Amino acid sequence: MPEINKLSAEARDRSGKGAARATRRMGRVPGIIYGDSKEPVPISLEPRELTRALARPGFFATLVDVAVNGTVHRSLPRDVQYHPVTDMPLHVDFMRVGAGARITVAVPVAFINHERSSGLRRGGILNIVRHDIEMNCTADNIPDRLVVDLDGLDIGDSIHISAVALPEGARPVIADRDFTIASIAASSAVREEAAAAAGTVPAAEEGTPAAGAA
Repeated sequence: MPEINKLSAEARDRSGKGAARATRRMGRVPGIIYGDSKEPVPISLEPRELTRALARPGFFATLVDVAVNGTVHRSLPRDVQYHPVTDMPLHVDFMRVGAGARITVAVPVAFINHERSSGLRRGGILNIVRHDIEMNCTADNIPDRLVVDLDGLDIGDSIHISAVALPEGARPVIADRDFTIASIAASSAVREEAAAAAGTVPAAEEGTPAAGAA
């Protein structure tokens, strides 16, 4: 069973921009719960409780039970609007999810065994192409992360989605190619060391007279 966050909310009588502004003047954050072939429910939330929830890792990939006047709506966070100056939440959208429904979520990528990568030990750089991956899965089986094992990887190696163990029933939204998640690139120090070992002159030093030359 995936982790499920909990939030308390109050129903709002009206929706729309005017009603949302009135809710904010009352010190609460307006929101909406929609989907699952049911009527949308305008809600308001306590700002501090919502801010704490937003700070949790994987907020947009974690189910939320939103309790509204005694009724619990199992939902998935879909969008949060923020104030451009204060960065405080201004509005939040939740999408209801029915049992067994298939949904699309952005699942964070976690990299492990950095110390077992020969490329990283030699000074290489982990170049992360995708910090999260959009996955299609059932609402009751949302992966909390996708694990990428760096064990044995050297400079020049790339990690593709085909190398990642996916949870049962989950599949990437991008299905037409074996896309890259990350690669291990040579740092400038590693490149200079390789050039010196090969007896080549780094580009920055080309044209510099040798010691004692006329």
